[in-house]
Amino acid sequence: MPTEFNPSGLLESGGLIIWLQAALAFFGAVFVVERLFFFHRARINVGDLLVGLSNHVRRKAYAEAMHEAARAPGPVARVAHAVLLRHSMERPDLRDIAQEAGQLEVPRIEKNLRGILGVAVLAPLTGMLGTVLGLSKTFEQMSARGGYAGPAELTAGVLTALVTTVVGLTIAIPAYLFYLYFLGRTKRLFHRIERTGIEMVNMICDARIDTGIVSMRDELEARRREERKK
Repeated sequence: MPTEFNPSGLLESGGLIIWLQAALAFFGAVFVVERLFFFHRARINVGDLLVGLSNHVRRKAYAEAMHEAARAPGPVARVAHAVLLRHSMERPDLRDIAQEAGQLEVPRIEKNLRGILGVAVLAPLTGMLGTVLGLSKTFEQMSARGGYAGPAELTAGVLTALVTTVVGLTIAIPAYLFYLYFLGRTKRLFHRIERTGIEMVNMICDARIDTGIVSMRDELEARRREERKK
């Protein structure tokens, strides 16, 4: 009669390596779920946000623009809000503010990415470790029996080697696929942040020209020129 497939027996044959792989799988799942929630919350239509902010900036309604940027979720809106808070500054200063605000978002965006990559790298290595331990166990039993081992001893060692390898690859492949997916999302989010910073600086500076409003530095220089003429 054919023997029934027993998954619990296969897992038990993996020994302590299986528990290590289970821990890697647990942490990998936690990291993946956290990143999924983060990118879901950070999802925003950048075009619509910039159009709405542009309408407020053209009317010099900076309070409404800041309120709209603060209400929107995600790092893109936070960068826009940081630039709007200092809308009276010069273009180079605004550009630096946009760059610094984007840099502050980098740790939040890249959080747990290395953890997912670490799980993808370590899981197959633990499988290889289990393979080596299983084969060494088989050879030890063979040497103890004078170079001979029965089917039961050989089966135990081979099962340990195969189970740990299969489990390690089963954990590593999805983890690496999720890492590539999140890496692509991260690069696209960086691009949106950079675009938002540039657009906000140009938007604020263009609004000054359109409304005939000069910056504080230009006004001070104009007063100095008038005083020199007098």
